[in-house]
Amino acid sequence: MRSEKTKQLLSLIAYGCFLAGIVIETLLVVVDKSAYTIPAEGQIFRLTFVLFLVKVLLTRYTKREYAAIFLLCILGGLSYFATGRNEVLRLVIMIAACKDMDMRRTFKLIFGITLSGCALIMFLALTGIYGTVSLTQEYGRGVTETRYTLGMGHPNALHCMVFCLILLGIYLYGRSMKWFHYLFLILVNYGFFRLTGSRTSFLITTATILYAMLLLCLKQEVLKKLLIFGGYLAAACSVLLSVVIAGNAYRVYDYVWNADRTPVTMIFVKLNELFNGRIRILVENDGFEGTMGTWSLFSRPENNYFFDMGWIRLFYWFGIIPAVVFLAALLWLMVCCYQKKDYMGIVMIVAIFVYHIIEAHMISDYLGRNYLYFLLGAYFSRMLSGKERQGHEGT
Repeated sequence: MRSEKTKQLLSLIAYGCFLAGIVIETLLVVVDKSAYTIPAEGQIFRLTFVLFLVKVLLTRYTKREYAAIFLLCILGGLSYFATGRNEVLRLVIMIAACKDMDMRRTFKLIFGITLSGCALIMFLALTGIYGTVSLTQEYGRGVTETRYTLGMGHPNALHCMVFCLILLGIYLYGRSMKWFHYLFLILVNYGFFRLTGSRTSFLITTATILYAMLLLCLKQEVLKKLLIFGGYLAAACSVLLSVVIAGNAYRVYDYVWNADRTPVTMIFVKLNELFNGRIRILVENDGFEGTMGTWSLFSRPENNYFFDMGWIRLFYWFGIIPAVVFLAALLWLMVCCYQKKDYMGIVMIVAIFVYHIIEAHMISDYLGRNYLYFLLGAYFSRMLSGKERQGHEGT
């Protein structure tokens, strides 16, 4: 009897620690989008690390799972000693902590906190209590414009959160949604586009909604498989394109300063214009930070320059080896989602991959920003054993 009570108590502690860690990480994401500056951020990260670590220590794993956790912790340790960044180690522990948890309920919790938090930020800004409603400046299109931020600091940040919320909503409820629900999401997305002028988030969010609709509406398995293959191809090409850009960003510099007008250079100049100057940012500093010449196997402490284009930031901040391991895990996750016919999981993967050609919202110190981490947690045991993970419900 005492042993059973002890097990129940330990299980309750493990559950509470995991839940607290998720809530804190999600709140950090929401608060960061506001005008408030988070104090003692590093200490909060250490707290969530300890909470997830307690959950891991109170969870039973298979030998294969223990081996994977051990090896990935070594990778996280190497990353920490090379760069001083602890995100890889924190991520490994958080993903491992997801075992035996109902990840669908976890996603619902993240969705609820994020939606409520964003609504509160917008309310405070619109009522004049805290934060600004709009921002007037030049947005890279040659004219001064007024765009709406609704308390989130920048129009792109506002529409980024619209993308995240719509993506989470589709993942959770997409299978049960009717065509008019999807139409409503398109209208919401367009409404925020009128406020923010953020073309990237608008186009990718629209494509995400349509992609989810097609995956659910198509009845012929052949067409559905082709659509999934097309999405996975787009995901792979997003990383490949990012690597090519990182290796050729100097051409934009040569175009301006060395009058390089070769056909290849002109392609990247046009691409820079399409990306609203994001490639140029990589070469507007003395070290060409972010370009392939600044990449290394495990990165370095000096690699802390901020820019958009998430996949480039991944390689630059964390190094080639951690980036390749992460991408390999995502590749295996794609296979698992396909085998399980988790169509909304596939939508999430493809959307985030494509989004991070241009934006870098989810490659961040804040683990709660990247929903792929939680999806990896949901499939953690399945990816290692090929068996369905207890507690994960398909969407």
